[in-house]
Amino acid sequence: MKLRRSMLFLPGANAAMLSTAYIYRPDSIMFDLEDAVSLREKDAARLLVFHALQNPMYEDIETVVRINPLNTPFGLKDLEAAVRGGVDVVRLPKTDSANDVRELETQVARIEAECGREIGSTQLMAAIESASGVVNALSIATSSPRLIGIALAGFDYVIDMQTERGDGTELFYARCAVLHAARAAGIDAFDVVYSDINDEAGFLKEVDLIRRLGFNGKSLINPRQIELLHNAYAPTEEDASYARRVIAAAEAAEANGLGVIALNGKMIDAPIVNHARRTLQMVAASGTRK
Repeated sequence: MKLRRSMLFLPGANAAMLSTAYIYRPDSIMFDLEDAVSLREKDAARLLVFHALQNPMYEDIETVVRINPLNTPFGLKDLEAAVRGGVDVVRLPKTDSANDVRELETQVARIEAECGREIGSTQLMAAIESASGVVNALSIATSSPRLIGIALAGFDYVIDMQTERGDGTELFYARCAVLHAARAAGIDAFDVVYSDINDEAGFLKEVDLIRRLGFNGKSLINPRQIELLHNAYAPTEEDASYARRVIAAAEAAEANGLGVIALNGKMIDAPIVNHARRTLQMVAASGTRK
């Protein structure tokens, strides 16, 4: 099981952070060539990210590059550098329709062929940042077999909706729409960044909400948020114990040729068994909650 709980943003123009960020051990590192890079630094950032992608210290961390939109003067140059540099996942910002993803996919396949990468080896992620994107979430999520997930980006979305960040009510519909689209497509769903890095209680409250909704993880802007997020996503010892009992009951039923699984006098159906298996996979990957 590939864990994608934490996706840490790094400004592509910050050479110091690019050379050391692997020490924070997020599940994915996202080199940003879009909003975190000024216009005068675009070319330098692109070169820095190209070389960072080939740093051996990032070999066991999933690398993501957020490129500029393809309809800007920078998007295609960013994509060339990312794919030729060996990125694992390209994140497309401001995705409004399935055609945006298909255009990206066509360009990625061309670059892979030109530089000798295996066709299909570059994965994609679509960031939804507008009302149009939310309405089209399902068609976006199912637009390409290269898509590993879709992400909701809150800042641009609330501006497009003529509202502002608050207690989460303003994002509730978009979160549900993106999450349902991802699940229907069988891909991951990622939540928005939490920008107040000094508000630990607020961050954990939001993490608890999106974990219970079903998001795979969250985009982060500060390494301090990684451990908090990973711990919040870890199953409790009580959850792990129950999952072990469910799996034991399922295995006993199978060994005895029984079609019905029972635990403590209650019937256990297949979705509960599957959830128990996923819980134990999470425990194996990250331990239990502290």
